[in-house]
Amino acid sequence: MFPKDFLFGVSMSGFQFEMGNPQDVEEVDPNTDWYIWVRYIGNLVNGVVSGDLPENGSWYWKQYGKVHQLAADFGMDVIRIGTEWSRIFPASTQNVEYGSPDMLEKLDKLANQKAVSHYRKIMEDIKAKGLKLFVNLYHFTLPIWLHDPIAVHKGEKTDKLGWISDATPIEFAKYAEYMAWKFADIVDMWASMNEPHVVSQLGYFAINAGFPPSYFNPSWYIKSLENEAKAHNLAYDAIKKYTNNLVGVIYSFTWYDTVNKDDKESFENAMDLTNWRFIDMVKDKTDYIGVNYYTRAVIDRLPTTIDFGEFKMNWYTLRGYGYSCEEGGFALSGRPASEFGWEIYPEGLYNILIHVYNRYKKDIYVTENGIADSKDKYRSLFIISHLYAIEKALNEGIPIKGYLHWSIIDNFEWAKGYSKRFGLAHTDLSTKKYIPRPSMYIFREIIKEKSIDKFKGYDPYNLMKF
Repeated sequence: MFPKDFLFGVSMSGFQFEMGNPQDVEEVDPNTDWYIWVRYIGNLVNGVVSGDLPENGSWYWKQYGKVHQLAADFGMDVIRIGTEWSRIFPASTQNVEYGSPDMLEKLDKLANQKAVSHYRKIMEDIKAKGLKLFVNLYHFTLPIWLHDPIAVHKGEKTDKLGWISDATPIEFAKYAEYMAWKFADIVDMWASMNEPHVVSQLGYFAINAGFPPSYFNPSWYIKSLENEAKAHNLAYDAIKKYTNNLVGVIYSFTWYDTVNKDDKESFENAMDLTNWRFIDMVKDKTDYIGVNYYTRAVIDRLPTTIDFGEFKMNWYTLRGYGYSCEEGGFALSGRPASEFGWEIYPEGLYNILIHVYNRYKKDIYVTENGIADSKDKYRSLFIISHLYAIEKALNEGIPIKGYLHWSIIDNFEWAKGYSKRFGLAHTDLSTKKYIPRPSMYIFREIIKEKSIDKFKGYDPYNLMKF
């Protein structure tokens, strides 16, 4: 059983869900690096991006009421939304002195008040439908006045370096304080940022994923992580000036299994580089840790350790497991993989929850967990098995306070566009209708019962034998 106060809900972001009508100039947000990135001819010609455009998306900006009603109708407790920095501040805030007595008034003059007002309406509708409001301030996209992804990608000289610039954490702190000043009266929970490591890793290290600026530079990988950590720490203090409600950070954790079970050195190296390095820098400025989890990685020892200067790697990832499976096929473990090619591996979530709590002693919210599954073939099994992992950790004393599924409707999945469907409800992009998939009814039943007991027998791949 899940505790009575355990929160069930869904997570969303801004850029991936908001737009849906390319003719509406107030709705379309052209001021982010991702908006530019998906249009760059070099990316389109080389198949780096899908060719899908965010302004043809699921239309949350105008149909938020329908989405919120769907959540309420299916018994949910909370919705996590994202706000877009570039919508609030479409032009630079760099001329406003950080910490000056009139900073907020000056920022208010620069802010897009129509966007501020619209976000207020969205938030009020969530609360009016009896749902808790969880707001995340940053989810991958940077304003173009801070980041020119094409110039960086080409190696051209630019001062718009995104998270490589030491100015960006200060600008983020201004944005965070402004948002808290405007919305602290209505927001129940805050997150500064979602998955900062993904932006760094896929932007500057594992650059074949199609994320801006796709510029291989291992030292920039570490530099961007450090600046994101500074940004979070500043934002935490800024938000706390206006609220006693929870403020935290959301991180995408990967569990690592080693080929040689006794290879502790590779395991620790992988966990430190991709999981602990960032959280260690923000652990004193977070009321909770948001755990995003999708799958694991299987690693083996490199014959020779690679020294990147800023860090060392003594491992590599094996294909056929975790994130590296055939799309829609099966992992080498015999487990099914999603349409993204991600192995279904719920025990990785259990392991991460144990390790995160033992290291940081913080309350935990599972803030993202889901599967790309347009036919809804595995989603019910995915939800049941991962909630089994959470329940198992809860029974061992781990303070997990909620589970937010990714997501309630289908979304723009970054470089993959609309080809990967994560929604509990199918989204018809032509009519903008949201049609609940069978898994959504399973999720509703689990929420109602606060238990997965009645579904434990549904385990055709033996995913819950741990």
